[in-house]
Amino acid sequence: MTQTRLHFITGKLEADSIFAAFEAAFEDEGLPIAVLEVDEDRDIYEVSLYADGDVDAVEARAKDILVGLSIPKPIERESLPDIDWVARSLEGLKPVRAGRFFVHGAHDRRKRHSGELAIEIEAGLAFGTGHHGTTAGCLEMLERVMRREHPRNALDLGTGSAVLAIAVAKLAHIPVLATDIDPVAVRVAAANARLNHVKAMVETVTAPGFHHPIFGKCAPFDLIVANILARPLMRLAPQMAQHIALGGSIVLSGILDRQRDAVVSAYVGQNFRHVRTLHREGWVTIHLKH
Repeated sequence: MTQTRLHFITGKLEADSIFAAFEAAFEDEGLPIAVLEVDEDRDIYEVSLYADGDVDAVEARAKDILVGLSIPKPIERESLPDIDWVARSLEGLKPVRAGRFFVHGAHDRRKRHSGELAIEIEAGLAFGTGHHGTTAGCLEMLERVMRREHPRNALDLGTGSAVLAIAVAKLAHIPVLATDIDPVAVRVAAANARLNHVKAMVETVTAPGFHHPIFGKCAPFDLIVANILARPLMRLAPQMAQHIALGGSIVLSGILDRQRDAVVSAYVGQNFRHVRTLHREGWVTIHLKH
């Protein structure tokens, strides 16, 4: 699908305000937002919002937000070629080590060290290669949690590439349910589970939130990991409490530093206890127990 970049020039302070407003407005839809420093000395910054589908509607909402901020800006459009940017961007990425985990592409298999838990993830259409601070943070936190606990079954909610589900299966050798709202991501996840020889332990299912019969079959879970976004995670807190076993652990990420307290409060209100927060690259990974 062709993607359109909506962009305009502004100053640093305005760019920060606009980014925060766009993030709040478009976070649930997963529309990428970027701020590029064009010329710091002249205070020139470019704000970009990437849209597909009904671009006119997205642009209209963006203009309304700018008017509401008293920062009216003419918005320009750029049609982007239909290129697998994920595959292209991953071509030059180096392998990532997080705790005992080593996440790599096929070309870096020879770099695996003895004793490491290697996870091979190729460029695909699903989020989660280990390079983002949230995924790496989850891997590190999962190792800490499973070192102290012995879960018997787990859920990777919003699995993306299934890197976290594969990590749990390799480390704990337990059944893992890996779900995602995106059927493309689920196909990628299943392929990655096969590639990493854990297909027998990782069940991949297309499911929005907890709305699927599979959860009634597999719950309660001793461990739930969800690397999504802060607002959806806060809304899911009551359902997380319903599907986690008493004494079970949840590992949450996709949360900015400034969003951490609000997420913790949402879960404390559902009888979760905060155990640890791990900070990485401006993002946090949170461990809570029920």
